[in-house]
Amino acid sequence: MNGFVQGDPLLCIGCRTCAIACVVAHEGKRIFEIDPDGYDFHPRLKIVKTWAVSVPVQCKHCENPACQAVCRSEAITRIDGKVLVDREKCIGCKSCVEACPFGAVNMAPLGFERNPDGSNRSVAHKCDLCHELDGGPACQRVCPTEALRLVEREDLERILFTKRQAVLVAASSPELSRPNFF
Repeated sequence: MNGFVQGDPLLCIGCRTCAIACVVAHEGKRIFEIDPDGYDFHPRLKIVKTWAVSVPVQCKHCENPACQAVCRSEAITRIDGKVLVDREKCIGCKSCVEACPFGAVNMAPLGFERNPDGSNRSVAHKCDLCHELDGGPACQRVCPTEALRLVEREDLERILFTKRQAVLVAASSPELSRPNFF
């Protein structure tokens, strides 16, 4: 079972601290030392905001990822329960963007690399659960309202157990009218 970061729209205030932490975690603190006009800011999550609610959307690290199934260059793989993109293999076809049911895959330019036609080279860009960092996802660690949490197998098993218990309690309730089929 894959872990994933879940956002709580009731706690998220849309401050984008998670997006900044994501970029810093993957690019390093050098982003604070360079010209802001010379750097493209590309977090591996997308903040969705409406007038009433906000929440980050990021990869759910699916068991059978649609993005991986459509990847022509085999740039998307599953390693240790994480769905990862090999930026060197990615050909920028955007099939993964279309296939993701959560809208969690984006395209990001690769600096000043160019395609054969002279256009900027872009590759698939998505949450990797900060797999190369100690301490887990940076977005979760810095969220000031604790709106983000890493959901793992044990958490899902506990949620399922609680829901099943609620069904059993409801089914054993005398108020529940059951049809008599015999």
